[in-house]
Amino acid sequence: MIIDQAVYRRGERLPCGDISDELAELQGRGDDESSFLWIGLKDPTADEFEHFARQLELHPLAVEDALKGGQRPKFEIYGHMAFVVMRTLRYIDESSDVETGELMAFVGPHFVVTVRRGEPAPLEQVRSALEHDPTMLEKGPMAVLYSVMDAVVDRYRTIDEELSDDVVAIEHRVFTPGLTTDVGEIYALKRELLEARWAVQPLIEPARRLLAARFVPDEFSPFFRDIQDHLLIVHEHIETYDRLLSDVLSAHLAQVSVRQNDDMRKISAWVAIASVPTMLAGIYGMNFHSMPELEASVNVGGSEFYYGYYVVLAVLVTACVLLWRTFKRTGWL
Repeated sequence: MIIDQAVYRRGERLPCGDISDELAELQGRGDDESSFLWIGLKDPTADEFEHFARQLELHPLAVEDALKGGQRPKFEIYGHMAFVVMRTLRYIDESSDVETGELMAFVGPHFVVTVRRGEPAPLEQVRSALEHDPTMLEKGPMAVLYSVMDAVVDRYRTIDEELSDDVVAIEHRVFTPGLTTDVGEIYALKRELLEARWAVQPLIEPARRLLAARFVPDEFSPFFRDIQDHLLIVHEHIETYDRLLSDVLSAHLAQVSVRQNDDMRKISAWVAIASVPTMLAGIYGMNFHSMPELEASVNVGGSEFYYGYYVVLAVLVTACVLLWRTFKRTGWL
């Protein structure tokens, strides 16, 4: 599907007619690199894309990659044309998920074709910003490639900040007493970090190759170096978040194990305390006709006072209290 197409001359947008005629006219201008054709496509069908591929003489390998999609980020030069593949990202606030898309750019002497798949790759703002900056736009197709890559990497940096907040929030919940954390949340965040890593890390080498290629004019080298620096920073942050989450997960599992051990110790302590009356009840609860210690008595004021039951009760209470104090002192209760 065609999103937008236009001809740009000296930083000014002009209507686009027949692709072949417009390209022939642009090529006839010779060294006028400020004039170019920019076609934006979204999820094009094979027939739609083959139409532009024939007219612009795009390389068949690049066309095949653009039609199949699901490519690893890369930078290739096919004769007079460069082909760049990037993964785009979008952070969904409601679910804290990272959604992945794909963006491909064909850049030739007098044309740019951008192909995006999925929703996380809006280029309307990029085109609009360039059209409001004629000084940058009149630098030609390379200005478009830089602006597109810069917008993608800026989105990486925004998502980097969102992921950082999520990691800090989980870390706070794990190490704050009284707050509970589901281990599934940690795994889910590690999964989102993996989505971001799949987009950022593979793009580092293509960015380096693009910067080293003769395809990039010297005046644009500082711009693409800036993109490369931002990529490296985001990649380092993602690696740090992943290692930190692994440590947080280990700490969380250790806390769960400690809590389980504490619970088992408390249960064991109460079972030990309960075993004393259980033992006595097992002995004295039997229907014995003669238990001398229970029938022990003393004459008090001319009447018999049977104190055996009270002695047994005192032993029982004393034993329970001693066990309770022992377990309390050792931290089992």
